[in-house]
Amino acid sequence: MITKETYAARRSQLKSEMGTGLLLFLGNNEVGMNYADNTYHFRQDSSFLYFFGLDFAGLAAIIDVDEDREIIFGSELTIDDIVWTGIQPTLKEKSMMVGIRDTMPINRLKNYLDAAKAKGQPIHFLPPYRGDHQVWLQELLGISPKEQAAASSVALVKAIVNQRNHKSAEEIDLIEQAIDISTEMHLAAYRIVRPGIHEAEVAAAVQEVAVKHGGQLSFPTIATVKGQVLHNHGFIHRLEEGDIFLLDAGAELEQHYAGDLSSSMPVGERFTSRQEEVYNIHLASFQAAVDKLAPGVPFFEAHIAAAIQIVEGMKGLGLMKGDAEEAARAGAYALFFPCGLGHMMGLDVHDMENLGEQYVGYPEGEKKSTQFGFKSLRLSRPLEPGFVFTVEPGIYFIPELMDQWEAEKRFTDFINYDKLPAWRDFTGLRNELNYVITPEGARLLGHKKKPMTIDEVIGAKNGLF
Repeated sequence: MITKETYAARRSQLKSEMGTGLLLFLGNNEVGMNYADNTYHFRQDSSFLYFFGLDFAGLAAIIDVDEDREIIFGSELTIDDIVWTGIQPTLKEKSMMVGIRDTMPINRLKNYLDAAKAKGQPIHFLPPYRGDHQVWLQELLGISPKEQAAASSVALVKAIVNQRNHKSAEEIDLIEQAIDISTEMHLAAYRIVRPGIHEAEVAAAVQEVAVKHGGQLSFPTIATVKGQVLHNHGFIHRLEEGDIFLLDAGAELEQHYAGDLSSSMPVGERFTSRQEEVYNIHLASFQAAVDKLAPGVPFFEAHIAAAIQIVEGMKGLGLMKGDAEEAARAGAYALFFPCGLGHMMGLDVHDMENLGEQYVGYPEGEKKSTQFGFKSLRLSRPLEPGFVFTVEPGIYFIPELMDQWEAEKRFTDFINYDKLPAWRDFTGLRNELNYVITPEGARLLGHKKKPMTIDEVIGAKNGLF
């Protein structure tokens, strides 16, 4: 439970870090899915939630650092609203829940901003990620949508990232609750996956667990036998003997903290011998990454450690050659592991991605790589106590990528292209767990075990978890 005192302390820290100016926060609005009254599931903006905690549509907030004012802007419910949605607290009552006494009608927000501009007060706002926010910012500040990202406040982004990257004990407790539900979701999949059913049936069973606990999915579920497609959201395939089934799914609590896990399992009773080989290479890469996790160690080095183990494993299969570390640091590993090892996690499953991966996952002065493979690494910076993140190496056999790299003669010193045709139909697999950095090292999050070893996976399929 996040208390109003916690919200007040967060705002106080932000004011102290910013020092001056007016900080503008736009809450999210209801958005029509195919007509105005049929809306998408409402999800409040995460930075608005972090500082103001109000999970209602149609709100905005200002922290006026110079005037030492905190104001919630909104509208009271009309009788038409009440008929359709039921009674809610008044705007004043909502604001008092999070320690703010000052409220104003939403139609006075522009007047307040105009007065700030007239006296030369800097107005800080976050880069918008929604079309309705772009329109709203244009109305409020007169900045065209194409100019808003550049005009947004880097100082505010950095201040928020610095706070939200370091999770408090109460946040970690909520994240672990989300992870425990996420583990239940995966265990449900282990029990149901078998030849003859369809991907959609597994996706439905997984979502049932999340909703049953009063939450939602933290992102659209990936439930597929085509694991080489990294974000395969279509549930159109029938599961067949010999397939590998890949599930990437997580729960979001009512308080919106997220879990994010992935699992790979045989559709039949056991993996094939070839699948076991690749699965064990993957487990070695996972453990190599985890062994690197500690305060002060760049997450990039955990990514490289996983990549080195994948190269070593591919060498054992005859698919790669040469020095494993050299191949990893050059980027040759990305033929089989084209994504990043992990990402920050919290109120967003990819925490604060809307604020920019460069600010969230990279230290000052280090630019994100543009090279294939490395460019997908969302987290690289030295780890600090309170950081919560995922660890998720994977091994994928993507025929189209093999063909392109071979045609371009990429990394011929490291890749045995003549051996790849026999593996074109392997698909892909991955597993993912969530960790927090402590002063002593790294701690696996969650109170329920997710199967990882081959024996554990088979046990879970037989209902032993």
